[in-house]
Parts: sequence; C-alpha cells; structure tokens
Amino acid sequence: MSALFACKDPGQWRRVYEKYWEVVEAKSSGKGKKSGKLLALDKWYQEELPTAILSRSEKHVTLPELVKLMEWKLTRGKFRPRLQQLVASNGEETVEKCSRKAFSFLPDVKAAIAELSTLKALGPATASAVLAAGAPAQVAFMSDEAVESVPGLTPIQYTAKHYGLYLGKVAERSKELNKVDGQRDWTPHRVELCLWTWATAKTLQLSLLEEFDINCGDVTKCAASDTNQRPVKRMRTK
Repeated sequence: MSALFACKDPGQWRRVYEKYWEVVEAKSSGKGKKSGKLLALDKWYQEELPTAILSRSEKHVTLPELVKLMEWKLTRGKFRPRLQQLVASNGEETVEKCSRKAFSFLPDVKAAIAELSTLKALGPATASAVLAAGAPAQVAFMSDEAVESVPGLTPIQYTAKHYGLYLGKVAERSKELNKVDGQRDWTPHRVELCLWTWATAKTLQLSLLEEFDINCGDVTKCAASDTNQRPVKRMRTK
C-alpha cells in the first residue's frame, strides 16, 4: 500500500501532482528501446487526445488514436509487442462505432469497459485508458503502479471485477480530497496520476521523494495544506 493513498491532506497530493511531468521526463530518459519516447507519447495522451475526443459531437476514438494509445500504454508500462499488432488489426469503422457506444454508456463504467473489451487486444486496463482520456471525472486508467498503491488490490488481476474495485476506491479518494480542498478539482484520473508519480519516483529512486513527509491519515494532523497554491505547470486533464 502506498503511503500517499493513505494520506488525506490535499496539499500533499497536489505537491505530488505537480511533480508528474518531472517524473515522466526521468522515466523517459532511461536506457533501452523506450528511451525518449514516453515524454512525447504522454504529452499526446494527456493533452492532445482528450482535446480531440471532446471536440467531436459524439465522443469516440479513431483506429490511429487507439494504436497510438496502445503504444503509450506499453511504453509507460510493460512492453508486449504482440498487443501492438493485434490492436492495429481492428477495423476503423468498428473502433469508432464501438468507442462511440462505450462513451454513451457512461456513467455506467462497467458497461463501457465491457463494450470496449470486444475489440481485439483491449482488456479492462486498455479500455480504461480510452475512457479516462475522454471522461477523466468518471474513469481512471488502470495502471499497475496505481493499482498496487491501493490497499487490498494485490496481486493485480486484469479483470473487469478487479478494475471495478480499483475505480471504486480511487473515485472515493477523489471525493474525499474534494471535500477538504477548496479547488475541488480532484478526479479519479488525477488521483491515478498522483499514485503513478509517487510509485514511479520511488522505483526510480528519485530525490524528489525526500521533499515529502507523507505519514498522515487525518488532514488535521498533516503538515499545513497549500491548497490555494497553483502548480507552476499544470497539465490539462479534461
């Protein structure tokens, strides 16, 4: 369980959120074939794709977008080249029709996940990435780092049921943060970004973790919250 998930101080969460791009850059600069790719792909997923989806009269993704989303997911996590080939084999019309139907099912996330999972190479995790890009207030991406940070969810099971348990806890945490944060801009998607940031920084042994003292369960016992402070560089998550 992540110490961050147990913390109820929105100021601490916001400080972690502000470090997101710094951690993405650190992970992107690593060695291997994925070196340098993650930063550009993440910028696309977090900023360009949501804008494209929201600009359409009916929310949906195209086949090229789905292929690129899979590339982002595999670069950010475990690389499985076979999945990249399979997702590209979906028909263009099928992808648009299926994703349009999935978004129309929201706020029934379970039904939306099931609909997207009919596409080749899409399980609950990838389906959640599609939905989170277009509906961050309702859906969180099922990243390994975030799931492993939530109590009671290990070992990870890549099933709709396990995703439902994860989303329920992440959504509840976002609601709790909004109750005590004057900005009230917490979403399941943003909570996932924070959990990923914290877990990845720990894995990479980044010094930025030394800046935090996250040992709090009650906001009244935490360090003073800086909820009125806006991040120097905030990412768009709509």
